[in-house]
Amino acid sequence: MSSAKYRRILLKVSGEMLAGEQGYGIQPSVLEGLAAEIAAVVALDIEVAVVIGGGNIFRGIAASASGMERASADYMGMLATVMNALALQNALERSGIMTRVQSAIEMRQLAEGYIRRRAIRHLEKKRVVIFAGGTGNPYFSTDTAAALRAMEIGAQVIMKGTKVDGIYDADPVKNPSATMYREISFLAILNQHLKVMDATAISLCMDNRLPLVVFNLKVPGNFKRVATGEPIGTIVTADQR
Repeated sequence: MSSAKYRRILLKVSGEMLAGEQGYGIQPSVLEGLAAEIAAVVALDIEVAVVIGGGNIFRGIAASASGMERASADYMGMLATVMNALALQNALERSGIMTRVQSAIEMRQLAEGYIRRRAIRHLEKKRVVIFAGGTGNPYFSTDTAAALRAMEIGAQVIMKGTKVDGIYDADPVKNPSATMYREISFLAILNQHLKVMDATAISLCMDNRLPLVVFNLKVPGNFKRVATGEPIGTIVTADQR
């Protein structure tokens, strides 16, 4: 019998996570580790969808700051997320996990176009669905895409895998004395300007009362622990604490 706390999860992974220690591109060992983490959760009979960023290949907002026209830069960033999605699909299928990639930007030779009902059907058939291409629109981040897709498919929670243990009141890399929150509200995140997800994504989650769990995905087994309800990382809720 499954000991899972959730039935359907959306996992948000940044593109930078795939770069590992090399800082750019895709580090094969990190990709294989991520696939193993997802496979362990799928084995609990949990339906898993994934939204993956593209910052390890191209960051549209950074290119825009350097003078590139913003819409073009964002579309290039969306293409980077498709590359990462295909890499993750390959790693998962080598692990024996059935997958589908759905892209918000149509490219029929590589991925399905995003259709909500089809995505839900794939999940019901225990396939991991990887959402690529962000929202398909410039000026929106993959954080916003994660919040949007999670609500569309009826996910019970968004789990954001990061390189740190949770949400802190300051950057724990720059400030070793930073304090980690075990629980915090979306409103507090907005008021304190905490760099968790962008404001649009946080507002979407808050308005639709969709909980968010932020945890350290670099620790082996953490995704499974969070999925089974262990108190790891930080949980963000719509309630003011």
